[in-house]
Amino acid sequence: MRRSEIREHIFKLLFLEGFHPVDEREEQVHLYLETLDQPEQKDLEYITGKFEQVLARREEIDTLLNEASEGWKTRRMNRVDLSVLRLAVYEMNYDPDVPLSVAINEAVELAKRFGGESSGSFVNGLLGRLAKNHE
Repeated sequence: MRRSEIREHIFKLLFLEGFHPVDEREEQVHLYLETLDQPEQKDLEYITGKFEQVLARREEIDTLLNEASEGWKTRRMNRVDLSVLRLAVYEMNYDPDVPLSVAINEAVELAKRFGGESSGSFVNGLLGRLAKNHE
């Protein structure tokens, strides 16, 4: 599986996570992964591992997003944009294997594909602001 496909699956899990109680998370992840077409075990492990890592840092990530956004706190963001942003901020700050530009570009593409009309520019602008603080 390509990295962009893996990233898409992590994004989808992050998006779906908000619709189920925490005690059902493991079962919901399992059900989602069963829908994938013949994934390799290493890909499944990477997807679930990174999904859990993003959730483990969600509070820190949301703090960074709230500090960088102007008038759009995480509680007001739509679920698609917020899920994309959480994954991208995780990659930008906690995953040394993902270059900053790749994290941003992939996030913008996910936002354009799954979000609303202005999602791509919203995600790009917010991540650009975070990238300046990152340097």
